[in-house]
Amino acid sequence: MRLLVIGGGPAGVSAALQGAELGAQVTLVERKRVGGTSVNEGPAPVRTLARAARLVRDARSWETFGLRGSAPEVDVKAAVANAVRVADYSHDVKRMSEYIASCGVELVQGVGQCWFVDPHTIETPDGQRYSGDAIIIAVGGHAGRLPIPGAELALTYEDIRSLDELPVSTVVIGGSDTGCQLASILVDFGSQVTVLEYAERIKPRSDHDVSDALAAAFTAKGMRIVTGTQATEIERSGEVFLVHHLVDGVRQTVAADLVFFAVGWPGNADTLRPEAIGLQTARGYVTVDDRLVSSVPHILAAGDATGLSMLVPSARQQGLVAAENAVLGTRRRNTHEIVPTGSFTDPEYGSVGLTEQEARARYDCEVAIVRYDDLLRPVVDARSGGFCKLIVESNRRYILGAHVLGEYSAEIIQMVATCMATNMRIEQLADLQFAFPTFTEAVGMAAQKCVRQLGIARLAQQWSELRPQAPDPDTAAVRSDTWP
Repeated sequence: MRLLVIGGGPAGVSAALQGAELGAQVTLVERKRVGGTSVNEGPAPVRTLARAARLVRDARSWETFGLRGSAPEVDVKAAVANAVRVADYSHDVKRMSEYIASCGVELVQGVGQCWFVDPHTIETPDGQRYSGDAIIIAVGGHAGRLPIPGAELALTYEDIRSLDELPVSTVVIGGSDTGCQLASILVDFGSQVTVLEYAERIKPRSDHDVSDALAAAFTAKGMRIVTGTQATEIERSGEVFLVHHLVDGVRQTVAADLVFFAVGWPGNADTLRPEAIGLQTARGYVTVDDRLVSSVPHILAAGDATGLSMLVPSARQQGLVAAENAVLGTRRRNTHEIVPTGSFTDPEYGSVGLTEQEARARYDCEVAIVRYDDLLRPVVDARSGGFCKLIVESNRRYILGAHVLGEYSAEIIQMVATCMATNMRIEQLADLQFAFPTFTEAVGMAAQKCVRQLGIARLAQQWSELRPQAPDPDTAAVRSDTWP
């Protein structure tokens, strides 16, 4: 069984390694270098810049802890260089390529753009051809741009690596995950940031409480957020750019030194010339069924190339599913309800499962929220702005979703995801003990609050009620065989 994997990002690497483990002869073809956007341009370098921005933020609170000193100056060029160094680390230190090869995968990288020459074969610019009995497409996507006049004047998050100085003012068009991360980093560095979002709220796909709290935190930092607006044109005016946009049909203009697009993530599948083999695509995404099979039965797809979920954990999971179905001929479905996600904004947020709005539309549910300022650790760290929200199905008492906003939320959410994956009921979670003082205590407190709201007993209480009670020594003799 020969398996050809096209694309070396999280989905492609996951698929290739799984295919090799299942006994297939695997070839992984990557046009640049393995790691994909997540390592080379996306989460890894962006998270590094977010860390630098967090340090700047922390310096502003020194006096709260009785510390004295001048605030650090931001050297954007040096910060970006460090972000690039972190991306290179995955290749030079972790030896990603060597590891993949050691697992029995033939790795071909740096070959440039490839394309289909027949349903089982691709060709690279140097004339080399690679074939497979089954093929998994994991070519990812790219930063989108609005089809408006002057679009070429704007940057995307991929271009942040080329910055050598901090813009005095910035406009970010798009207020979802990528836009919020860019805006958060730049405002903490000291740029005057305006976010233009087409929807009625930033983070429109997130839980409403997360969107509202994040918008409030951004506004408190001096960020300007304009929702329900449509960018219509970008033009240069001397040393600045003018971004024209519509609000309730009225044209408005905002000026800035730099403009960033964060408006979606089109797929790269059309670069493979899919029409040559009858492979159906839509907006650059491979059209797949719930088993990740395309319109060509032996060709599957995974990751951003499917358009299903633009998350690294989802991409890895889809890679596993696609490899299993391709190599073993199974019909495993792709499900990603329990895939945690976190974003490196300030404040941070993490989510897993359904939003409150989605849950209430499908289930009878209970919602419990614990504020960070009810815990000791956030107060100790002077980071008491935040919350933990649990959404629980009322009858069976399973956790349907969780949303955490505030310090360490992207880490905290992993615990709730584990509870959901193991079908833990809310009273079981409420009975767990947490290290003190920690941010994670918010999960336990929210679980206990939910148990009280549901009117059910915690597990320990249920167990104590089932245990036999020792007889009263004043009224009966206590025998050793009646009570341990």
